[in-house]
Amino acid sequence: MPLVVISGLPASGKSTRAAQIKAHFEGLGKTVHIVSERDCIRVAGYEKNEYFRDSQKEKLVRSSVKSHVLRLLNKNDLLIIDGGNYIKGYRYEIFCASKSSRTAQCTVYCAITKDQAWSFNEAFDEPNERYEKDVFEALCLRFEEPQHNSRWDSPLFTLFPEEDLQGEAIYDALYSQIIVKPNLSTQNPPLNTTNFLFEMDRTTQTIIDQVLSARKLGLTGPVKLASDPNVSVDVAADVQAPQLNRCRRQFLNYMKLHTTTAVTIDKIPSLFAQFLNTNCA
Repeated sequence: MPLVVISGLPASGKSTRAAQIKAHFEGLGKTVHIVSERDCIRVAGYEKNEYFRDSQKEKLVRSSVKSHVLRLLNKNDLLIIDGGNYIKGYRYEIFCASKSSRTAQCTVYCAITKDQAWSFNEAFDEPNERYEKDVFEALCLRFEEPQHNSRWDSPLFTLFPEEDLQGEAIYDALYSQIIVKPNLSTQNPPLNTTNFLFEMDRTTQTIIDQVLSARKLGLTGPVKLASDPNVSVDVAADVQAPQLNRCRRQFLNYMKLHTTTAVTIDKIPSLFAQFLNTNCA
């Protein structure tokens, strides 16, 4: 689902903006989910200020938020992350997750001065919801402001408290933009049977042994594979074992990084033969 990452100083109106975005998109017939950092803190059993004073507790809750996001990401509905999201590295992790899911993302930055944010904090009705002064100052100091030129923050919508929500612009950013395609850094690791690597190792070694045996017998032409007579290895007549084994290692390393569930063990002889024919001709 399209993803909105909300970011801002403590008490900058992030939950208010999340509610506004939710109402706007529900009015357009969209299903909206909010993953709230505040709710995750409560579920973990932490008191707000106690939580922000302990970096280990912060890591646990950030992991909880991220797991909720990964579980809910799809291409249909809208997902809002309501929280400080003050670490740019964490925002980048979320960006990679949405990129891997082939869904759009934007950032809403609740811009505010520190003094105004403190005034809002003091005005909270529930004392337990207020940040204590040292926690507030520490969070302001650690906050890494979203930037337009950072691809994980873009498109970025900067909203001050007195401004109306840019609902139409956010909608266009999420539902009209070209989706960024995932690359190797954001795709999930290959999913294969547990013995796939073992079988691939054994299959390629068998092919190497067969080629070397044919060369020892003086056969200089293409070598048809015993496992698949329709596939042949046509390498140089004077090829030696070290060169073949070096190609084999290169092939195995490549396959470990690029193999997907679409590649099954029965396709390995053909793929390896093509690799040898190209690199040992």
